[in-house]
Amino acid sequence: MIHSNQSRPDGRQPDQLRQISFQRGFTRYAEGSVLVSFGETKVLCNATVEQRVPPFMRGEGRGWVTAEYSMLPRATHTRSMREASKGKLSGRTQEIQRLIGRSLRAITDLKAMGEITVQIDCDVLQADGGTRTASITGAYIALHDALAGLVKQGKLKKMPLLDSVSAISVGIVKGGPILDLNYDEDSSADVDMNFVITGSGCFVEVQGTAEEVPFSAAELDAMRDFALAGCNDLKQLQQAALGSQ
Repeated sequence: MIHSNQSRPDGRQPDQLRQISFQRGFTRYAEGSVLVSFGETKVLCNATVEQRVPPFMRGEGRGWVTAEYSMLPRATHTRSMREASKGKLSGRTQEIQRLIGRSLRAITDLKAMGEITVQIDCDVLQADGGTRTASITGAYIALHDALAGLVKQGKLKKMPLLDSVSAISVGIVKGGPILDLNYDEDSSADVDMNFVITGSGCFVEVQGTAEEVPFSAAELDAMRDFALAGCNDLKQLQQAALGSQ
């Protein structure tokens, strides 16, 4: 087992999450809305219910969950151009929104939804590392609230969610594993990984890159263990937030 005794700039322990919060019902009109904060990273996740499915799914009796992701121009230290003004999405944006959609569909019974679509919009208001993991973790709550509303209205017979899902970043920094990297840690990490994990502890996706030096099996095991524990903590925070209203 790889151990890390290093101190972090914000005083956290190596295996400690940033301050996490969920503000449900953040916007007025969306069927599900939450402002999720991972420390100084803040993402607004809105869920919209549409009474249709994509053309390739029509007549199958199944629903669809999909996502869009964007970063506001002053989410970072300097202003970035809106991708809409460029006329195309960056490869990074496409990768992240596909990841969010896959993560949510992995824990949703699409057959139980009928032919409806839940569109999740994840807009990064402020970025300090981990925007994709915050988006997935918050998007689950927005999706839950949108579907719960349909059940309450009698439009769905049962809740289509099979499990919860959350995501967290881990990395190797200064020779040791750390959990939930902020921007400064992420930009100097020797290894950067993202884990998407269900509430029952199963993996949806694992992304990992060694920036310079390859990492060992022991380091991978240490990062995996940090991620499992971190996502279990996130699950409990999600449950607490959902029980607050």
